[in-house]
Amino acid sequence: MISESGIPNSESFPDPRGESDGRRPCTVGLTGGLATGKSTVARILAARGIPVFDADSAVHDLYEPGRAGAAAVADLFGESALDAEGGVVRAALSEMVLGDTAARLRLENAVHPMVREAVSEWLESISDRPVAVVEATLLAETGSHRDYDVLMVVWCEQHQQLQRALARGVPTERARGLINAQLPMAEKKELADILVDNRGDLEDLSNEVDRAWSQVHRLCAGHPSRRD
Repeated sequence: MISESGIPNSESFPDPRGESDGRRPCTVGLTGGLATGKSTVARILAARGIPVFDADSAVHDLYEPGRAGAAAVADLFGESALDAEGGVVRAALSEMVLGDTAARLRLENAVHPMVREAVSEWLESISDRPVAVVEATLLAETGSHRDYDVLMVVWCEQHQQLQRALARGVPTERARGLINAQLPMAEKKELADILVDNRGDLEDLSNEVDRAWSQVHRLCAGHPSRRD
């Protein structure tokens, strides 16, 4: 699937609980919908010293000139998907794969192993930390939420999603299309272990994050087990 930034979703990671030596953090999958504030929550957590991995940023890095992701895109879609420096033109790539399931799957199959490796290396590097957060756009859509000990969903009303997306410069029809392409928020909320209500202002959200993190500590207190 395609994330709101027009890149392939980067959530099909190996089970984060699969550390070979048995030492690993309690893993929190952080997701939401278009413009619900997922990235803002991630920044708040990171500012408080909590390790956070941004899966979409990992894909962006792979698309820089000279990186393996850019080479894979060029092999699949030709030089028209790259800029003059050899980096991926994400808007052009999005247009190539957004309505083409076969092309999307080819792209995901090429890029996902690279992201999986990056996540695995990151989790191994922080194996002594009690909790780690992976921020990713389409955890619920892909079913990858089951790979995490805790699923945290950031939500707001759909009209707020649209307003916030437009304020960020996303064209109206594209914003509507991205919202409609994602799992309905009601269904994501049903899957969540923890809900973060972002219908208010930034101060309200900060308070919500405090409340949510208290829940994370409670849920991570015991030995983790695979979600059913």
